[in-house]
Amino acid sequence: MGAYEYTALDAGGRQRKGVLEGDTARQVRQALREQGMIPLNLDEVVRQEGKKRGPVLRGGVSATDLAVVTRQLATLVRSGLPLEEALTTVGEQTEKPRLKSLMMGVRSRVLEGRSLADGLADFPSVFPELYRATVAAGEQSGHLDVVLERLADYTEKRQQMRQKMTLALLYPTLLTFVALAVVGLLLTYVVPQVVQVFENVGRELPWLTTALIAVSDFLIDNGVLLLVAGGMIGFAFWRLLKRPGFRYRVHQMLLRAPLSHRLVRGLNTGRFARTFSILAASGVPVLEGMRISAQVLSNIPMRAAVDKASERVREGSSISRALESSGLFPPLTLHLIASGESSGRLEEMLERAADNQEREIETLVAVLMGVFEPVLLLAMGGVVLIIVLAILVPILELNQLVM
Repeated sequence: MGAYEYTALDAGGRQRKGVLEGDTARQVRQALREQGMIPLNLDEVVRQEGKKRGPVLRGGVSATDLAVVTRQLATLVRSGLPLEEALTTVGEQTEKPRLKSLMMGVRSRVLEGRSLADGLADFPSVFPELYRATVAAGEQSGHLDVVLERLADYTEKRQQMRQKMTLALLYPTLLTFVALAVVGLLLTYVVPQVVQVFENVGRELPWLTTALIAVSDFLIDNGVLLLVAGGMIGFAFWRLLKRPGFRYRVHQMLLRAPLSHRLVRGLNTGRFARTFSILAASGVPVLEGMRISAQVLSNIPMRAAVDKASERVREGSSISRALESSGLFPPLTLHLIASGESSGRLEEMLERAADNQEREIETLVAVLMGVFEPVLLLAMGGVVLIIVLAILVPILELNQLVM
């Protein structure tokens, strides 16, 4: 039995959309006709998902939606509700057609006798490998409810971390944009209007005023060209980032830069530890857990370091020593992993390492933003002060001549 998304006309001629289950598309069309509707379009959910495995521009599932669905499913399974009924309830609970069709599609696979992990595998753009591997481990161990609770905690913590970073960067970004816009407006509109007063003075203008006029004229004459050049440079850089070799060098440079290395290393280390922790706690084998955890790292050199470390673990090395050889992971994280290996509490130590890294990142971002905002305000105030002085100095000189 499959799930089908339909578009149909009801008896009043209004267009209706929804999801129905059926063995074949013909059966679903017949069911729609029996309800007094005329089917216009019918797509099997899995086949439709296959068309959307590229970048999803609309109708996608956000991280927040995934966290909510996971929490609801975990709660229902823990309460003893059969899996297919839990999936139906979650699908009916949501008001988003995209989520509803996904839940019904997964449910149809479960009703066919496949596991939940196999049903989720039909939607890889929504449920990543980490999600599917954890669910598969929970089903094999008979503790699906516990694993789903952990997954819900994991997705919620990741979403919370993402929201904190977004909110922390939003204000400085807006402030920078406004500052550049104000300075640009002053130089290209206000300054030319004011300096017209000095054109017929017949005296040599102060060097500050002359320099300001030159900068203003340059921006007026070449402003559009500068914007186009900036856009072309940005586009070229974006295209170069698609090349693995160039992207690797850029990521390597970020790990060495004075300001970015702590942020990049901390974010990726926390993400690795958090992911590895939930996989280890769910019963996923260590090597498989390291392989999947490496895929969540956004920094390519660190991802390669984890892949190389997993090879050393396969050869008999400990996880902490294998990661330490790369020199990319913080010592505290390595000590916690070593402690977890020796005590048999690896997942607990990994979670503690993730918590520690996330706290450090939050503190670092708060400090950087606390320094950046006043520095930007001072810089903007300095630029405005220079513009004001460049305009006032010749005016004051003219007043002295009159007196």
